[in-house]
Amino acid sequence: MGFDNLRLEKGMYGTGRSFTQVLEGIDPSENYRGTELEGLDAYQRQLKRFGIKPQGADSSVVGKFFQTSDAAVLFPEYVSRAVRYGMDEASFLPDIIAATTNIDSLDYRAMNLEMTSANAEMKVFKEGDTLETADFKVSDRTIRLKKRGKLITTSYDVLRFQRLDVVSIALKRIGSYLAQSLMADAVDVLINGDGGKNKAEVCALAADEYTYDDLIDFWNKFAPYELNTILASPTVTATVLKMTEFRDAAAGLNFHGTGKLITPFGANLIKSSHVTDPGMMIGLDKSCALEMVKVGDIETDYGKLVDRQLEQIAITSITGFAKILPGAVKTLAPAKIETGSDSGSTVDSE
Repeated sequence: MGFDNLRLEKGMYGTGRSFTQVLEGIDPSENYRGTELEGLDAYQRQLKRFGIKPQGADSSVVGKFFQTSDAAVLFPEYVSRAVRYGMDEASFLPDIIAATTNIDSLDYRAMNLEMTSANAEMKVFKEGDTLETADFKVSDRTIRLKKRGKLITTSYDVLRFQRLDVVSIALKRIGSYLAQSLMADAVDVLINGDGGKNKAEVCALAADEYTYDDLIDFWNKFAPYELNTILASPTVTATVLKMTEFRDAAAGLNFHGTGKLITPFGANLIKSSHVTDPGMMIGLDKSCALEMVKVGDIETDYGKLVDRQLEQIAITSITGFAKILPGAVKTLAPAKIETGSDSGSTVDSE
């Protein structure tokens, strides 16, 4: 069955898979290798089928989605994608997330594993000796996910003649706001833990002000982990960048070329206003520190959208965060600044 005669229906949503995944199962992209449609995913081929151009100077109007009942089924995915693109453009989450887990419940039990310098060593054993153990077990703490979202009030008459590239800008902004909220949640878990006794280890500066020696000592404390990512408040980021050592030619070239900050010892430096203590930085091993847990993807009221009931468009996301290896996260700040909190409360649904 070709992409141009697929029967599209609302039942393709709400299946536990994304709309695009459902389409790919019916119309795999691998079938289009070597053709003019190579490079388009199954959803993009459907846009092409109905002549819908989502971006550019000649982008289509919203009403183009509702020219047929089949084309209308594509509209909820357009909304979800625009919000998701906005999240991707504004988010540093990919720079701090080691793993992403999809579940179908609001509660999740994280895996518990702790590695120290002592038990990370693989010792030589003689015949008959008992091997040392490393326990992988489900924790006794429950990670409760948060539901976040926004309700857009509008109408079909308001939207029908609007260009899709303009509507996409508004939807991307919503995605950006959502990404910032998720980033705040992630930073809180890195510092305070996810409900168990796994707050970040607190390291203090040698004096009141940051020095390059403090950063080297901080980096040196991460064994057996690797300090490859640093989240810092805007104040600390500015202080660090003014250090003589950060005027290194290679680091400066990367900053001017990509806007990304790399420390002389190889860790990515990310400025984040979500590190609310002005004197704090968070160091982590990005490969094993934090897990993002979510229920599905960006959700919309697909039934209403397909039926042109656009008076209220609900956009929601259900997400939480769990620490994988608590030892892979540490904080650094002047001794007078309190880091973490003593109450390891469970994350509640909003």
